[in-house]
Amino acid sequence: MNGDLIEQFVDKETLQAMDSLLNTADEAVASEAGVKLSASFDGGAGSFGLIARGEGEEKLVSSFHNNLVLLIEKTWVEKSDVALKAQVLYRLEEFTKFMGGRGYSEAYPFFFNIVDDVVYLMFGAQTKSKSFDEYAMRIDPDFGVFWWYVESLPRDAKWDDGKKRLAILLGMYYLANF
Repeated sequence: MNGDLIEQFVDKETLQAMDSLLNTADEAVASEAGVKLSASFDGGAGSFGLIARGEGEEKLVSSFHNNLVLLIEKTWVEKSDVALKAQVLYRLEEFTKFMGGRGYSEAYPFFFNIVDDVVYLMFGAQTKSKSFDEYAMRIDPDFGVFWWYVESLPRDAKWDDGKKRLAILLGMYYLANF
């Protein structure tokens, strides 16, 4: 996403938090950055700090699952995308199992697949255009900031489970309340 565009919607502290999350190997620093980033998702309510420490993670996974199922099932799609809806629902179930104890490293790529497909179901082929970042930011700045977050994460991160957990939970945190 264009740096000038994102700077219109998030403050420097949020940009620094994203940089810290992406570049630190220290899980405590990553957790602190995640808490700062979460404030841009929820207006600063602050409950992500508890989740990052492991309190309420199961509830977050459940809320994320339930909200995405509802979102996927209620999204109208072209006939050609009906099979994709079913596939996303299946992947969501598998992802939930990974989050239930199989491992965050295995869940990490599933998270991106699910988010990419759900956003595609919501917005269609426009998600594949180079201008989608700007479009998302203009139609719904909160969603645009979330999309910036997702697009900023490396898809093939060589992070440990703890950092992948944090990155996934932060994305789930937004979507659980979308």
